[in-house]
Amino acid sequence: MVSWEAIAKSSYWEHPIRLCGRVMRQDRALLMAIVNRTPDSFYDRGRTYDWASAVAAVERAVAEGADVIDVGGVKAGPGAEVDVREEIRRVIPVVAEIRGRFPEVAISVDTWRHEVGRPACQEGADLLNDSWAGADPQLAEVAAEFGAGYVCTHTGTAAPRTRPHRVAFGDVVADVVNEVMHRAEALVRAGVPREGILIDPAHDFGKNTWHSLELTRRFGELTGLGWPVLASVSNKDFIGEALDAAVPDRLAGSLAVTAVCAWQGAAMFRTHNVGQTREVLDMVAVLAGRKPPTRAVRGLA
Repeated sequence: MVSWEAIAKSSYWEHPIRLCGRVMRQDRALLMAIVNRTPDSFYDRGRTYDWASAVAAVERAVAEGADVIDVGGVKAGPGAEVDVREEIRRVIPVVAEIRGRFPEVAISVDTWRHEVGRPACQEGADLLNDSWAGADPQLAEVAAEFGAGYVCTHTGTAAPRTRPHRVAFGDVVADVVNEVMHRAEALVRAGVPREGILIDPAHDFGKNTWHSLELTRRFGELTGLGWPVLASVSNKDFIGEALDAAVPDRLAGSLAVTAVCAWQGAAMFRTHNVGQTREVLDMVAVLAGRKPPTRAVRGLA
């Protein structure tokens, strides 16, 4: 595991993330709150699909300390077909609502389609969260046009909305490093702002549980690359399989993985559980000397 001294010298701590010119905080890892406008999300089973529930979820996330709201309109895994028109209907009004009500919060849109990314940026989205590793190359062109941030992921060549099947890597971390480094530099050449690019090893996407566990153990190898790293680990299957835990019972495991990745220098965490994750990130930041304790009176009075 990479030492804290090495992490403290990494480029993440030296240079803040900028999303459409918005300078993000550096005293702790950032929180990206998940708001699913889908009726079939693996986690909430449509709990935030309707308009009122989605808006209420945004309000809670902001109150609990979210730095970024990530709005998605298509379930990541296999399921009912969602065409471009329907994805736009689900996502874009929420982006506009967030931008109008919470101007201080950064907005991310979880999509691989440029037809969705463009209106999202027009309504004020700051970050395009491409979960499927450039499946639509024109999405990067949209980010460059609007000066938006971009999440560069690794999926091991998996197609959008597919599950891994007997996938194999000689060294999964080396494969991730090779792919995301080349893609991140290509994004810069295409005009995407360097300070807005994050890399995401994409736990579970195109990977089995052993791969995701290995990525977690060696997360410091990713944070040492010079790019801020997004950890999308919340309630994922590798945690469920590690603990034999159903989706509703994965919070403790998610927070444990969060702490491990945060200690190794993750810049941002995509999470369903904002309040609990914020406490973990604050504690790691205090332990690492990034933040002072909220109060420290024990033994002083």
